[in-house]
Amino acid sequence: MSESSELHLPGPPALPRSAVVTLGTFDGVHRGHLAVIEQAISAAKHEARTSTVLTFDPHPLRVARPEAAPQLLTTTQEKVALLRATGADRVDVIPFTAYLARFTPRRFVEDVLIAHYGLAHLVVGHDHGFGKDRSGDVETLRRIGSELGFSVTSVPALHVDSAPVSSTRIRNLLTNGEVGAAADLLGRPYALEGPVVRGEQRGRVLGFPTANVAVDADKLLPLEGIYVVRVDVGESMQLQGVMHLGPRPTFFGFSPSAEVFLLDFEGNLYDRDLRVHFLHRIRGIARFESAEALQDAIRSDIEIARDFFR
Repeated sequence: MSESSELHLPGPPALPRSAVVTLGTFDGVHRGHLAVIEQAISAAKHEARTSTVLTFDPHPLRVARPEAAPQLLTTTQEKVALLRATGADRVDVIPFTAYLARFTPRRFVEDVLIAHYGLAHLVVGHDHGFGKDRSGDVETLRRIGSELGFSVTSVPALHVDSAPVSSTRIRNLLTNGEVGAAADLLGRPYALEGPVVRGEQRGRVLGFPTANVAVDADKLLPLEGIYVVRVDVGESMQLQGVMHLGPRPTFFGFSPSAEVFLLDFEGNLYDRDLRVHFLHRIRGIARFESAEALQDAIRSDIEIARDFFR
């Protein structure tokens, strides 16, 4: 197999010098990422060029250092939807392979950004690293740009509460159950999505039927607990609910779950896709001595959720 046949880039090649490009892993598509993308879109409009956003699948660390790869704030599907919502002219997902991971910074710029995407102006975050072993940085890009004829804009970090917004910071907040603080950095509530699957029907027996959501194994889940949530059913329905995330210690032998009780809803949602937005953590997981005690706790959780939405 020739080397050229190992590089698979989506979409048709762009015209030479036709694009303002920004690229990154963009896990979470948080407010810091959006600041970079907005700068690229603004520059493209000013220069009458195409705004192009490039990201990777899988996460580069899954290829380069699998042991260090984080769980994802956004699946590829979620990430692409958020990137397209920015209004960029072109959003492409580049397959990240062991072959691509060996590219030097200059080769990546020449073979990918210039040859395929028509790079004229590159917009990146202040801490952008790329190329083999992340050996390239903003200064590397400026040096290559001066030689190959493209400009580089570095966007400074966005700070919230005196600290930079980052995917790592958001992951730490979520693993502590701080979904409100995470939403401040994301610019929206943290969400997961998946189809409704059949569970053990324990909620129905208790009088509180729940929808069990199948979650992507690579998706980061917030700290186990009971949460106030907003639930989108497809594009047409928005509901309020209470989500149980994690183990069910009151009933031995039942596996952990992500299940949501929907307020003021009756119906069958099996095989429908739900998008669950985390708004507030009510409490942690607790073991109750009886089904009746658990029912009382669920009623209390529901009342807290109703108060939250009021």
